[in-house]
Amino acid sequence: MALTSAYVQVYGQLADVFKRIAEAQAPEKFTAQHLKDLGFTSANFRAVIPLFKALGFLSDDGAPTSRYHEYRNTAQSKRILGEALRDAYGDLFTIKAQPTPADRELIEGKFKSVHNATPNTAKLMASTFYSLLDLADLSPAASQPKKEEKQPEPATQAKTEPKAQPNPLHGPTLHYDIQIHLPATKDVEVFNAIFKALKAHLFE
Repeated sequence: MALTSAYVQVYGQLADVFKRIAEAQAPEKFTAQHLKDLGFTSANFRAVIPLFKALGFLSDDGAPTSRYHEYRNTAQSKRILGEALRDAYGDLFTIKAQPTPADRELIEGKFKSVHNATPNTAKLMASTFYSLLDLADLSPAASQPKKEEKQPEPATQAKTEPKAQPNPLHGPTLHYDIQIHLPATKDVEVFNAIFKALKAHLFE
């Protein structure tokens, strides 16, 4: 699993940062200057860049990733950030599937043990996590894109031949098929004798 050590001191303004990246065009490289262009001029916001890398929003060289671009679609922003949190903070979700403020002490302890962090640093790490948590959707339904519902195909009726109904007056009837194998001969008298015999036995 994973547990990033990235954190920011301006965790209370992370909502504003994410709002601005959704509104603004993605840069070729996400730099400190780009943060200033977005209106975040304090040096404290520079820590947002390693945090974005930990969340998979930026590559190692600072280029926006597909996750960054997907987040800019506001219809799925919360779901995308939820996926990013599960990747970056996986160790926390193994001890608590749906973390709440009541779990803060447990989460700070996890940061302390994994990263050997001081109590103050662990608090900043936990505060960063909870600020991100408020912006994300971790519900199971949100983790899967909606699939188009397939319309059921109309049922087809099997074609059946009408069954012969027995005659209620005469009861069941019997039907015979008679096959005649004629000999290979050109003698007409042979055929005449055969048909004469058939007539005598079947029709008279």
